[in-house]
Amino acid sequence: MNIESASSFEARVARHAALADPARLRIVDLLTLGDFSPTELQAELGMSSNLLAHHLRTLEDAGLATRHRSEGDKRRSYLRLAAGALDGLVPGAVQSAERVLFVCTRNSARSQLAAALWRHASSIPSISAGTHPAEHIAPGAVEAARRHGLDLPSQAPRSLDEVAGAADFVVTVCDSAHEELAGLGGIHWSIPDPLRLGTDEAFDTTFEDIARRVTDLAPRVTAA
Repeated sequence: MNIESASSFEARVARHAALADPARLRIVDLLTLGDFSPTELQAELGMSSNLLAHHLRTLEDAGLATRHRSEGDKRRSYLRLAAGALDGLVPGAVQSAERVLFVCTRNSARSQLAAALWRHASSIPSISAGTHPAEHIAPGAVEAARRHGLDLPSQAPRSLDEVAGAADFVVTVCDSAHEELAGLGGIHWSIPDPLRLGTDEAFDTTFEDIARRVTDLAPRVTAA
């Protein structure tokens, strides 16, 4: 018989204790959808910055959330759900959509990968776009997709204005696009730009991050 180690048991107790508070449970519910800055969480919850900071520290200490600096506005940080934070706890469906629209700045890597992965995970249509589209899809994204058995479409990146529909469920996958489109609605995934490093490892990490998020979100979105 495998006996759970004392440290693992204590970590599990800490997660349950952190989730026992209504405000922290609400924060985690939001983080299951996407990444939020403390300012965005404060607006969602309507609480003081000092109280929010306390709740966020508790969630981070319990291993439920992590944070990192924005690649757009360096003064901003984003909270995200820690990998495996909710193993054994399954959130319910929260959104209905006619189509899922993935948006990044250049529509050359992250949004293209997200839309392609979504097509394999859900029957709900997906599309991608950029706020300032590039001339072509990044070769590193194409190669990373192929390494994982996925083909990206051959079409050129498209602008958000060209493809967006009023009924789209929008998922921004780029900090700069999210900050540029503040107030648009939808959810945000704060995913680092693999083009900054340009390595196979960076693109593979991005692919795996998006794949995990798509797998988690797809069962929670129902067809409108």
